[in-house]
Amino acid sequence: MSSHSVAFRVMRLCRPTFHVETPLRFDVSDLILGEDVLDDPSAGPQLRRLLQSHTTNIDSSTDLTYTNRFLLSHDPSDPMGLPGMLVLPQSFGAIYLGETFCSYISINNSSSFEVRDIIIKAEIQTERQRILLLDTTKTPVETIRAGGRYDFIVEHDVKELGAHTLVCTAQYSDGDAERKYLPQYFKFVVSNPLSVRTKVRVVKETTYLEACLENNTKSNLYMDQVDFEPTSNWSATLLKPDNHHSEKTVSTREIFKPPILIKSGGGIHNYLYQLKSLLDASAPTKFEGSNVLGKLQITWRTNLGEPGRLQTQQITGNIITQREIELKATKVPSVIILEKPFTVCLSLTNLTENKLGPFEVLLSSSDNHEEKTLVGTGLRKMVLTQVEAFKSLDFQMNLIPMEAGMQKISGITVFNTTERKSYDPLADIEVSLHIHTTLLLGSQTGQIKSNS
Repeated sequence: MSSHSVAFRVMRLCRPTFHVETPLRFDVSDLILGEDVLDDPSAGPQLRRLLQSHTTNIDSSTDLTYTNRFLLSHDPSDPMGLPGMLVLPQSFGAIYLGETFCSYISINNSSSFEVRDIIIKAEIQTERQRILLLDTTKTPVETIRAGGRYDFIVEHDVKELGAHTLVCTAQYSDGDAERKYLPQYFKFVVSNPLSVRTKVRVVKETTYLEACLENNTKSNLYMDQVDFEPTSNWSATLLKPDNHHSEKTVSTREIFKPPILIKSGGGIHNYLYQLKSLLDASAPTKFEGSNVLGKLQITWRTNLGEPGRLQTQQITGNIITQREIELKATKVPSVIILEKPFTVCLSLTNLTENKLGPFEVLLSSSDNHEEKTLVGTGLRKMVLTQVEAFKSLDFQMNLIPMEAGMQKISGITVFNTTERKSYDPLADIEVSLHIHTTLLLGSQTGQIKSNS
């Protein structure tokens, strides 16, 4: 294999860092003599004159106790330990997801003759794709003189984790007019700057989303924006601990919002969002409810303002199961007399877009050996006709209360005779009952009053 006349040199472009030092303050006189020498009467006149001239040149108001040596100067950087110097990167450094990878690439001609018609390509290769950053096929570099170089800059928004390879290739003609091809590979790994953990909790009809952000980098991150973008079925409000009564929706942008600091090496910050469904809960849903809530948009800057941006995957809540039918009590008598039949009006609703039925409805017997508090009368099995899509069918069921007090109408089973399947046990229909006692000719009759 013949040697190449050119070679690539790759340098990462990134901002320098502050050079921070903790100053050790001392007075120059401490290098000559200690504080106890000032109180020594045996100190020579020459030493005293030297000390006096030194303190006079520094500050005429300086006393010999040196109490001002620990006072900070008027320079704002003095208390921060910033001497005014910056440190250039000493290595390729860590690259994080959401940043912009910027590289300064130089192709050097180390031979003693010029090379001509150089076609240069620069690509980023990941586990999923190959991204072209530079291609001079249509406009080749005409020549690079002996000892000369050709420089260019490429940028790439990092959107994938894991191993990355910067592939630099060059096709050129050397001094013998021989066409040569040079590939060079530069590998680096992209890490995740933030760990985003989410929890979804449902309290009654309100959903709460908690997002915990943890800084995995070695530098402080200043969060410019942490916004939750809900889907069209939800609205979101950011809850703040210092001002509960004037929360602003996430769609509202403040004119000036100070960034939130998340310290390096494991610092965390929590965000809490209140989500409310925009769907009409009273109307039947035509399609199966989606449990996708939305996603987080996160932007930040480092100490010297280098930007970063992340977008999380879709955040899902509790799985919303779509029921095919709904059975509910529409009317219960206001007064129910113990051991006398009463009628409950029921409604069976088809929640699908297809016709369902016919149905068989029955009040199943209790699974335990205890006596039932409500007993059905009449036919043990009721037959209902087909129910159109998103329509309801009203029917009645006769029951006898066998005991007084709080009772539930439970154990109702619905069977689809066409599809030959039984539906999941339906929710119990609670009936809140109270006892009223009346004396009729010395006899006692129990009555039950319904609050449903």
